[in-house]
Amino acid sequence: MSARAAQLPRETRDTLFLLLVVACCLAPLAAHLPLWGVAMAGAMLGWRAWLAWRGRPLPGRWVTAVLLAAAVALTAATHRTVLGYEAGVTLITLLLALKTLELRARRDAMVVFFLGFFTLLANFFFSQSLPTAAAMLLALLGLLTALVNAHLPVGRPPLAASMRIAARMALLGAPVMVALFLLFPRLAPLWGVPADSASGRSGLSGQMSVGSVAELALDDSVAFRVRFAPPGGQAPPQSRLYFRGPVLSAFDGRDWYALPQAEDRGLVPWARPTPPELRVQGEPLAYELTLESTRRPWLLTLDAVRERPEMPEGYGAAMTPELQWQASRAPSSVLRYRAQSYLDFSHGPLAETRALDTYRQLPQGYDPRTHALAQQMLQQAGGSPEALMQAALARLRTGGYRYTLEPGMYGTHTADEFWFERKEGFCEHIASAFVILLRSAGVPARIVTGYQGGQVNSVDGYWTVRQSDAHAWAEVWLQGRGWVRVDPTGSVAPDRIGLPLRLQAPRTGFGNAMGLVISPTALQRLRAVWEAVDNRWNQWVLNYTQGRQMNLLKRLGVHSPSWQDLVQLLGLLTALAAAAGAAWAAWQRQRQDPWQRLLGTARQRLARAGLPLPAHLPPRGMAEAARAHFGEEAAAPAARWLLHVEQARYASQPRRALAQLQRELRRLDWPRRP
Repeated sequence: MSARAAQLPRETRDTLFLLLVVACCLAPLAAHLPLWGVAMAGAMLGWRAWLAWRGRPLPGRWVTAVLLAAAVALTAATHRTVLGYEAGVTLITLLLALKTLELRARRDAMVVFFLGFFTLLANFFFSQSLPTAAAMLLALLGLLTALVNAHLPVGRPPLAASMRIAARMALLGAPVMVALFLLFPRLAPLWGVPADSASGRSGLSGQMSVGSVAELALDDSVAFRVRFAPPGGQAPPQSRLYFRGPVLSAFDGRDWYALPQAEDRGLVPWARPTPPELRVQGEPLAYELTLESTRRPWLLTLDAVRERPEMPEGYGAAMTPELQWQASRAPSSVLRYRAQSYLDFSHGPLAETRALDTYRQLPQGYDPRTHALAQQMLQQAGGSPEALMQAALARLRTGGYRYTLEPGMYGTHTADEFWFERKEGFCEHIASAFVILLRSAGVPARIVTGYQGGQVNSVDGYWTVRQSDAHAWAEVWLQGRGWVRVDPTGSVAPDRIGLPLRLQAPRTGFGNAMGLVISPTALQRLRAVWEAVDNRWNQWVLNYTQGRQMNLLKRLGVHSPSWQDLVQLLGLLTALAAAAGAAWAAWQRQRQDPWQRLLGTARQRLARAGLPLPAHLPPRGMAEAARAHFGEEAAAPAARWLLHVEQARYASQPRRALAQLQRELRRLDWPRRP
């Protein structure tokens, strides 16, 4: 096979290389394409490679027409449209693969190249992470190599030479790319990948089914990073790191909902919660939070934030009546914002209001034993909601309840099963059963989801909060105190709160194998380094906003920068780059081959001695003309040198003799005018 590959005709070799590059461009998109799309694109590329390998003719146009019609029809049937970025990516992938089946002329190759460059960009619709950027950079070099190779003259130029030229071209274009990145105006919301709320993303949502947070606990990816101000500032104790997310106030017997979603389902048709009525004490704690892409409007903040977070250009933020901050639009990429939190706070009405009835509602027919238990405990507590709450927490501490990621599937009456049968679960099982118990006794209560805890990265000092830190706790309204945070999980598993320890998901076979090869400490260190690098990518590249562009202009001396200043500066740099390119092209045009320059100098010396020679005369011809004009003895040194030039020029290593011939040229005894 390798011998056959080494002897392939150039056209076959170049075609196979181009198909390999196209496959590398399409491979990252496979996870986002329908299964039939992956199979169809792979089949077309494989068919084209087989045709090239066997030297068979390409299929007729009717075959490609049928495949095109099938691709468009299947795309429309799958996505219900051929518009939108998901349908568009599917279609562009198939068109690129299909175009390789009619790769007959140079114009076809150019279409493949341009479709390939467009496909590279399509990968960033789904991920803008550092690994994706590195993979696309390699694919870009592959496309450039194929493009350079297609323009090299006849023969069989090595791919390594084409790759070096492509790398040099990429390096020459890098300054222009950096200038465009720094100065191209970021006019929100035009700048950014399209958002699609229908696309599933890991993370919190406005709905919680019992068991959903436990699924997040198996996800070790980063949810967000926090840097407490000033840089290197001290973080609060782990036990106080509650990052507030969606507040779930409506319950239909199976699932908990945030109020807007609950209203859509008719669960709370009349209720409107009162304003948050936030009351704070002490000094605020300032921090900067970098939120990974969630495509949901939640702004995770450390409880509780009174002033509006400092958002990037194009974003607004508003607090909901349930003390949760939301962005004006769902971020489609990494979002960084600054906020100040008060760890000592209270909120909500201090006296009974009608709106609190929302937080007492329960569906009829669910959890009858929990209702009975609540009435019994309330009576034992003397009708005091706070005493009832403490009794429920005491029952969790002493009743044999267990904290586990794998409690098994719950049935219809989730609270009854938790309190009386299974007695085990994750935070959402515990919080849900706790809130249902309190509501059964007429005490307003609700569930708050978010993240609890985190871990500091020893490399860059950022606090990393992962999806596995997702948590659910409760808030109970008490007369004269307002809403009070209660974390019933801490009564079942005190180590869950306040310690950087979490229940760990079972390790995979790959993880076990890695653990045998590399020590756990080294793995943790490598992970910290990688996450620090990834964080720098997020901070410097993905989060390069319009505000940071304006700050750059201020540092360059523009007092009141605007996007018009960006355009002017970008235009100026573009003109300078174009002028530099034109000058370089002119200089290249005037550059001579060193051998031609050597013979040109010799021709000038002979012309000054009275022997003008035409430029096309080879060295041997020049030597013969000199002997004929000046005589054998007078022309002997110059003739010998010219013959040496001819010999060295066509030797296997011509450049080795070039410098010696140049030195000899300067010392040579040229014939004189007779």
